[in-house]
Amino acid sequence: MEAGVRSDFCMDLGNGLANGQGKHPLFSFGVISDVQYADIPDGHSFLGVPRYYRHSILVLQRAVKNWNDHKNLNFVINFGDIVDGKCPEDQSLNAVKTVVNEFENFHGPVFHMIGNHCLYNLPRDKLLPLLKIPNHGDGCTHAYYDFSPTLDYRFVVLDGYDISAIGWPHDHPNRLEALKILSEKNPNSDKNSPEGLKGVDRRFVMFNGAVGNKQMEWLDNVLKDATNMKQKVIICCHVPLDLGATSKTTLLWNYDQVMDLIHQYDCVKVCLSGHNHQGGYSVDSRGVHHRVLDAALECPPGTNAFGYIDVYDNMLSLVGTDRMKSTDFTFNF
Repeated sequence: MEAGVRSDFCMDLGNGLANGQGKHPLFSFGVISDVQYADIPDGHSFLGVPRYYRHSILVLQRAVKNWNDHKNLNFVINFGDIVDGKCPEDQSLNAVKTVVNEFENFHGPVFHMIGNHCLYNLPRDKLLPLLKIPNHGDGCTHAYYDFSPTLDYRFVVLDGYDISAIGWPHDHPNRLEALKILSEKNPNSDKNSPEGLKGVDRRFVMFNGAVGNKQMEWLDNVLKDATNMKQKVIICCHVPLDLGATSKTTLLWNYDQVMDLIHQYDCVKVCLSGHNHQGGYSVDSRGVHHRVLDAALECPPGTNAFGYIDVYDNMLSLVGTDRMKSTDFTFNF
């Protein structure tokens, strides 16, 4: 089995709940994004949006209870940023473990991906084992992988911080490449600031990243394989891939190259992501659905942002809770 593939994953598809039209999903899975827990007082984003660092883990706890009560969810996907960058450094390891332990209360497999806030807290070599993310290939702790819950579907989890100024050792080529990109594209001394950048160039900030060449080759091979197996593909990445679903400052650096590759294949139906806390939805020019999931972090006390997705032959149905709006994605076979 090719490195990066979760070959150990399988599930029983014998029981599914019927939806309003009487159809039974092929399978269902839970979703949540941007928990960004920290044991610190409430604060706000750079734009002044309130953030509820301690409450966010309560959102996760309610999500896990909801998923377990559902009894027909086959797995859960966490879309990254489980601990906030403002978490005190001496608390980072324990905070990550605390959140991971909450996820492990779910009665089934949990698939994680990394976000920028994860990498502010721990380097890749410490973070990936805690999240049980497969170490892809050559010992470089890349965080991309794929898995097939059924013969008909494949999930592809991208590493949006493959080329990044955070998370890698100081002299790692991927970090140096990221610094070069930021130097060329962003003239600000604070590389997290998009000030003065125009249009989609506002994405060239340090809290975003890119998919590297090796990962692009891997993605190409995975999509070829999925096409040959007549599988439908769901792409998952912490960083959004389509401007219609997100802001200009939260796009993957090379979203255009990644989507050009994805558009070469008819098998990709939906792209799911986090990172842009308000959420968003779009259908791109080639009919691929993009859904950015709303952040658990920005839920005022007593409110929630999580959900689950029912998967059918020709559609996905996101059943959201509170701040995460329900969304249907219908596509051709």
